Amino acid sequence: MTESQLRDEIARLDPALRARLDAHGFDAARLLALAGPLWARAQAQSGAEREARNRVRGEVTAPSPGDVPDAPSPGTPEHGRLSAAGLAALRAGELAFCVMAGGMATRMGGVVKALVEAFDGHTFLDLRLRENRTWSERARRPVPLWLMTSEATDGPTRAALEAANAPPHVATFQQDAGLRLTRDGLLFRDEAGQPSTYATGHGDLPDALRRSGLLAEFVRRGGRTVWIANLDNLGASIDLALLGLFLEGGADVMVEAAPKQAGDRGGIPVWADAEDAGGRTTRRLQVLEEFRLPLGFDASSVRVFNTNTFLVRAEPLLSTPVRWSWFEIEKKVGGRPALQFERLLQELTAVMTSSYVRVPREGPAARFLPVKDHEELARRREVIRTVASARGMV
Repeated sequence: MTESQLRDEIARLDPALRARLDAHGFDAARLLALAGPLWARAQAQSGAEREARNRVRGEVTAPSPGDVPDAPSPGTPEHGRLSAAGLAALRAGELAFCVMAGGMATRMGGVVKALVEAFDGHTFLDLRLRENRTWSERARRPVPLWLMTSEATDGPTRAALEAANAPPHVATFQQDAGLRLTRDGLLFRDEAGQPSTYATGHGDLPDALRRSGLLAEFVRRGGRTVWIANLDNLGASIDLALLGLFLEGGADVMVEAAPKQAGDRGGIPVWADAEDAGGRTTRRLQVLEEFRLPLGFDASSVRVFNTNTFLVRAEPLLSTPVRWSWFEIEKKVGGRPALQFERLLQELTAVMTSSYVRVPREGPAARFLPVKDHEELARRREVIRTVASARGMV
């Protein structure tokens, strides 16, 4: 298990596969660097390095009560004022909505989640398209809708868009692709002996969006804000008051955070040191997954967590360099252990100025309705129907 062996495997990749990987952000030098600890670990017979590498260093503290204020309350003068500002921005063509619809299409029994029926014959993609039509009508102009797909989801998603006669302002772009490794740092191969590829995480979004040209053209036309959400979280839709709140603030990113409930685990806002692309360290309120927190930090002391919904200023999203952390993840592929390296979108909060807002997760105003699998969909179906009806999706 040496660098030369993996380097040789990469050099001998089928040219068609290598061209496909290169078109989707594959970096052979990066993979070789990430594999280095695997070879060392194989020789030392120790797995503790993985956990240690993932954890941040330095002091981590919980946010103060005022760091994550509540969303503006409907019916208040502030809500009305911010909604007016949001509507003005929408009608000026300053907003694009971007949903993450990639991954490996494994959690819903191999069916692409965008094409899963959410309720009453409506797929998640149907509902997002109808939502976009409603907001485009309110804006009196097309509101760009972008879908980040993957190799596993792109074909079926594009076919569904064509069948639905989706308008030109609805576009897809593909996230990155990578190669899985074995525990000892060589290429993981499937049952047919072929290298196993995978989508490298929702942290691909900024690079993939830049690569597509969609973001650069949006900025050129005067676009200011990109709203990013998971495709299946139908609670994360356009909200004029939240848009106005973001535009009024000075941060480059606004993170939607939901109150925690029993059993919740995920990225939480904490104060921690962060290093920018120039190597300068600053202390920022940023989102860290629990596996990144120092040993002994009580994650339950933070009573909100990230919903993976962000409002981001378009120009910084286009131009800000990010030194991404790549996290080693072990998966079962064909019943065998495989290692893959992924990055997380919330790392934007480590390099961009960020603000936070606490949003509801109950009732018709709920903004956090994730659907990981069919069982969760069954539990949430009624509230999803209620929310979709209230948001102009049906």
